[in-house]
Amino acid sequence: MKTKEIRQMSSEELTKKVNELKNELFNLRFRHATGQLDNPSSIKLVKKDIARVKTIIKERELEVGKEA
Repeated sequence: MKTKEIRQMSSEELTKKVNELKNELFNLRFRHATGQLDNPSSIKLVKKDIARVKTIIKERELEVGKEA
């Protein structure tokens, strides 16, 4: 997921996306533990996507704080 795509989302969409990514990460970890995961590096990619989305959310919170 690209940063440009994330920035175009609304705040509600971002929180939904974080929840979706966390569920996906849980499923990937579960499949990895049971030996069914073909590509373990996908866990790393999902973690980075979560970090990107959370960073954008935090930036928006800080912008709102500065305006008030």
